Amino acid sequence: MTNKTLLCIVGPTAIGKTALSIAFAKAYNTAIISSDSRQFYKEMTIGTAVPEKEELDAATHYFIQDRSIFDDYSVGDFERDVIQLLPKLFTQNDVVVMVGGSALYEKAVTYGLDDLPDVPHEIQQEIKAEFENKGISWLQEEVQKNDAEYFETVDIHNSHRLIRAIGIFRVSGKKMNELRTGKAQKRNFNIVKIGLTAEREELYERINKRVDIMIDRGLEQEARELFPHKNLNALQTVGYKEFFDYFENSYDYDEAVRLIKRNTRRFAKRQLTWYRKDESVKWFHYKTRHTEIVQRVSKKLMD
Repeated sequence: MTNKTLLCIVGPTAIGKTALSIAFAKAYNTAIISSDSRQFYKEMTIGTAVPEKEELDAATHYFIQDRSIFDDYSVGDFERDVIQLLPKLFTQNDVVVMVGGSALYEKAVTYGLDDLPDVPHEIQQEIKAEFENKGISWLQEEVQKNDAEYFETVDIHNSHRLIRAIGIFRVSGKKMNELRTGKAQKRNFNIVKIGLTAEREELYERINKRVDIMIDRGLEQEARELFPHKNLNALQTVGYKEFFDYFENSYDYDEAVRLIKRNTRRFAKRQLTWYRKDESVKWFHYKTRHTEIVQRVSKKLMD
């Protein structure tokens, strides 16, 4: 039985995962792996809520702004890189912390990826052509029509993810959950999952405040600088795409901010839908003192 443990901190956006991860990193004098798939990119700082300098200085972080939006970096690449990194980190400490709200990336490390069918290039191109002609709302409608369960958890603003789902359905005629094997990859470390949650209205208030802070810090200017590259997959992200549409005169500034808040709330709801299906997550209210959570988890690790 291994004594090495990957401690995963999960939950919806704006709930306070970063602060809790640092509390654990300090308690165990260990490193933090970010599984936030948008914080990988060095060009995206404000809109992805990259940890502050003092937070980054409080512990060694991995997978924070170490990629470019022009890099082709998949969830499979992330799984490979983390699994290769962990043995090195476990030589330094028995516990490593992983934190982030990108559920598929966390699942890839803790559970493994399902072996989904390949989609022929010509089918991918057909779907992409329809997307370019009809827009992302068409992708969303196609996925919702063919795989309503997957639609409840997927990031509906991630065109790459939606195109993939449509392609898999066209090739196999099967929904995502029908193709998932339910067999976890064997990992040579223990996995403990800690989730933070809040009452819906409290969470929505925190999200709205976070968006206001991002606006004050210059999210609009950051989006303007990235606007020439708006079709890159990395930029199909809440907080950027709404401003891109504003720059194209689809609506006014106030509407852009309103949509960022609304779409972030919807994203948080999808995150919770995903994580609540995972019975291995031990949930704590976000107001629970970090010292109490650390103590309770430490007791569990020693049992």
